[in-house]
Amino acid sequence: MNIAEILIVFGIILFSMVLHEMAHAYVAYFLGDTTAKDEGRLSPNPLVHIDPWMSIVVPLLLFISGGPIFGGAKPVPIDSRNLKGGPWGMALVAIAGPAMNFLIAFVGFMVGHFTGGIYGTGLVQTFFLELVLANLGFFVFNLLPIPPLDGSRILYAIAPDGVRELMERIEQTIGIFLVLFLVVFLGSYLSQFTSTIIINILQFFISLVS
Repeated sequence: MNIAEILIVFGIILFSMVLHEMAHAYVAYFLGDTTAKDEGRLSPNPLVHIDPWMSIVVPLLLFISGGPIFGGAKPVPIDSRNLKGGPWGMALVAIAGPAMNFLIAFVGFMVGHFTGGIYGTGLVQTFFLELVLANLGFFVFNLLPIPPLDGSRILYAIAPDGVRELMERIEQTIGIFLVLFLVVFLGSYLSQFTSTIIINILQFFISLVS
């Protein structure tokens, strides 16, 4: 591994995280909540979105250690009272971020396939592979139904009131620490889980071009 590869991964992480958060912010704005817009979260400026630990340190450490790349950014501020559709509106806001990562991975794979870049060598191959793998990692990780990850917001829309109350308490008290615990202490199991899903998605991508 050299400095060029690390810089490529770092750039992909920043690019992917910014688009992920902007997707949240824009969907919230289109559904009637201007909170994210008012706080500048519709901007492509990475400084307004990135959390140094979850957006940079954790993904880079996972890349260096050879594991699937996943992480998070500063949560987009949302006032759910302003959203059309109630909990379902919040679910749409939540799924927008992972959906953006899936779209980036899909487009990256297709461009890499048809240009041959993903099958080449050197930094070009590194770029396409990491663009696809990092974004699939973000997609799978953020869909885990654990507060405050995006998957919890989707689960919230269909969960009974008791489960919703429990999820709210978890998010308000230990949510981020629970996520960090999973990454630090159960990282190998989490990597196996995400790797299995990523492989299946890659097989689906390959089936589309074979």
